[in-house]
Amino acid sequence: MSPSTLHTWAHGYERRPLGRPGVKQGPVITSVRRPHDDRTIPFIGPVEATVVQAFRRSDLSMQRIRRALEVLAHESELEHALASRSVFTDGAHVLYDYARKQGDGQLRLLTVVTSGQIVFHDLISEYLTRITFGDAWATELFVPVTRRELLRIRPTVAAGTPLFVNGGAPLSAVRSRLLAGEPAISIADDYQVPVTDINEAINAIWPQALAA
Repeated sequence: MSPSTLHTWAHGYERRPLGRPGVKQGPVITSVRRPHDDRTIPFIGPVEATVVQAFRRSDLSMQRIRRALEVLAHESELEHALASRSVFTDGAHVLYDYARKQGDGQLRLLTVVTSGQIVFHDLISEYLTRITFGDAWATELFVPVTRRELLRIRPTVAAGTPLFVNGGAPLSAVRSRLLAGEPAISIADDYQVPVTDINEAINAIWPQALAA
């Protein structure tokens, strides 16, 4: 997703089109505001954004996705339902039941019935499997920006910065050295990170970085 999309999800938006009523929407993921600190999205935010992005793959409008999120939060009685294990274990059943009772054919697109069980659509499950849960809440996120699981975020490790799965190097450190002109193969040797992992991750997030 683009940075502007993530900002809108984290902080909401208010638009005042000329000659038409204004439109205001609240955030869909968790953010915080602290004095003298520009870091506004805690670990729970990227986890929630992963679920929202998964729902977007179903081609639902954001209006319908917002409704799905409201249903999940209401039924689970959790403030941060999208980062809870209950979404992974019970979310498909909750949305299926709601869509059936309300006759909401669009929300039904999020779920399928397989072997008598109600599960999320494969496109959504592909994203949800990137989240690792503890007893109740998410504890780790394999960043869904690459097809392979190359980067992980753990809130208690390295202040929650993304780390390479292989080698454990911080993504920020690798990128800084690349921008300084160091060859990827040299960085890979220093951090014991496969150079293919570095190239794939950097190209996925900053497509022009290696070319520059």
